[in-house]
Amino acid sequence: MPMENLTTWITFLPLLGAAVVVLIPGRSENALRLTALAFATATFVLSARLWAGFDGGDGGFQFLDEARWIPQYGIAYSVGVDGISLFLVILTTFMVPVTLLAAWRDITMHVRAFLAAMLALETGMLGAFVSLNVFLFYIFWEAMLVPMYLIIGVWGGPRRIYAAVKFFLYTLIGSLLMLLAIIYLYILHHEQFGAWTFDLLRLYEVQVPLGEGWLGPQTLLFLAFGLAFAVKVPVWPFHTWLPDAHVEAPTAGSVILAAILLKMGTYGFLRFSLPLFPDATVQLVPWVFCLAIIGIIYGALVAMVQADVKKLVAYSSVSHLGFVMLGMFALNLQGVQGGLLQMVNHGLSTGALFILVGMIYERRHTRMIADFGGLSKSLPILAAFFLVVTFSSIGLPGLNGFIGEFLVLLGVFKVSPWSAALAATGVILAAVYMLWMVQRVFFGPCDREENKGLQDLSLRELAVLIAVVLPIVWIGVHPGTFTSKTGPAVAQLLQRVESKSAGGWRADGGQPDEARLSSREAAR
Repeated sequence: MPMENLTTWITFLPLLGAAVVVLIPGRSENALRLTALAFATATFVLSARLWAGFDGGDGGFQFLDEARWIPQYGIAYSVGVDGISLFLVILTTFMVPVTLLAAWRDITMHVRAFLAAMLALETGMLGAFVSLNVFLFYIFWEAMLVPMYLIIGVWGGPRRIYAAVKFFLYTLIGSLLMLLAIIYLYILHHEQFGAWTFDLLRLYEVQVPLGEGWLGPQTLLFLAFGLAFAVKVPVWPFHTWLPDAHVEAPTAGSVILAAILLKMGTYGFLRFSLPLFPDATVQLVPWVFCLAIIGIIYGALVAMVQADVKKLVAYSSVSHLGFVMLGMFALNLQGVQGGLLQMVNHGLSTGALFILVGMIYERRHTRMIADFGGLSKSLPILAAFFLVVTFSSIGLPGLNGFIGEFLVLLGVFKVSPWSAALAATGVILAAVYMLWMVQRVFFGPCDREENKGLQDLSLRELAVLIAVVLPIVWIGVHPGTFTSKTGPAVAQLLQRVESKSAGGWRADGGQPDEARLSSREAAR
């Protein structure tokens, strides 16, 4: 396979698998599951080749694939990966087959449609991560809504329709504002350069006027993009759709939602908001810090009082992703790399937590913490895995969560020590609510008859959990595997923000070059 087409094959192979699953008639449910798993696994194998061939010393885009589409309007098919998107692509291709294997017995109704929806969703997510044409990005961004809506609305819990519609409407409203901002940038590029284009790298060159006060063009555009991304993260107070979606979604939907879909928002901030609107970014850093810290503490406190273990894990996502937002808007190498690493860490650890909760639910058909107690006596292997993943989630040294949180706090401390101190309380609170939950579910007396004699992990479930725990341990022990490939791309991003910013900010903490300031003022 030609290397220049590798990104395209990775993106669309799952969609081809969805078509095969739908069109091949008369196959048994297990045969359909095997077919979907084969396509998802093949996609992961291709992404491993992407990782192996990636030049970690190059901060630009690699594995580019381009084709003319609607050239008179500047619309083209253009995909590629850099150090920022590389591991998110690999995380996606890794978690989908793991999720399909974990949900092997979970879905018994409309199995063919479910598998097709999962594979189509994978193509939508991958397309958003690799798109280098903003029009193409928006198509993939919107395309993700439909299969996720179906996964929640068809295979979810009793309130699935409410949760699915809420998810759809929240995301759609933010997306429409982003579309208006994209059109404005499109027109502005034509005014400044005389060419119509949606090419992201060329849109980076647009000088968006900052204007006077807080409501200038650049700030409004930042907010338009930012609302779409903030809803997807979700940033407090745009988070209210998330607990409903998680609780009502089937296990597979919750895993993909936590592991991948939420990262679309944080990725969007890095890929679009920061480099396109650097002055507005610098101007709004205190406000983003404030919302992120509120999210960290609020999510932890609300998680602490949940009676439903799945809802507890859902609110923990609000708290953990606040760290990602803090790291990205620290606007320094440590903070942004820590934020990127936390995206991957959260995908692995929280995805694994939802898988484990689903395994418990299969055995007990309840998620209420009060219904458990002493499960470690009948499920010792499952309890051991749950404990390891919990330690990962709360940032125990030696596991992946620690290095990500450490880099984020280090980067934030360089900018605002008080913000770092407040955010660090989230680490303490996470240990409280997670360990308290583990204690109530797995330890103590096993005084309910229903909790006795439960079957421990099957070979399939054991394989799923081993597959997820291995990268959790690997990143914790050898984080350089990650940071060596993301560093140049992050440095290039920060350089791009610095070179376009006239707000007195520099990545090294110094003052902006006066000549650059003058030219920016003249352009404005």
